[in-house]
Amino acid sequence: MAHYSRLCTIVIDVPEGDHDKELDFWEGAIGRRLTRNERFPEYHGVPLVDQAISLMVQRIEEGPGRVHLDFHTDDLEAEVARLERLGARRVQQAHRWWIMEDPAGLPFCVIPDPPGTLNDGNAQRWE
Repeated sequence: MAHYSRLCTIVIDVPEGDHDKELDFWEGAIGRRLTRNERFPEYHGVPLVDQAISLMVQRIEEGPGRVHLDFHTDDLEAEVARLERLGARRVQQAHRWWIMEDPAGLPFCVIPDPPGTLNDGNAQRWE
């Protein structure tokens, strides 16, 4: 079945002890305030330039700081399966999305968007 997906968010994963200074740094670096997500308070984010991509700072409880990317899709299972065929692997389901690793072991997430959000004008259509 056809579905849509797009690279949507650059996520900076930051250990809890460094979170506030990292948030201050990125707000200064891009000249925009990153607002706290009410539903997931460990995230602060802002759309960039034309709002096609966002920057987010995420507080993590363990592990090193790093950057990962988020894909958004209108069909989670179809997109995860497509990426698995390309060499990715599922790591764990978190909330309503999948944390995955690319062939080199680098993390990324696949996140479902509400129906109708993605279309020919803002995403890639996959058959």
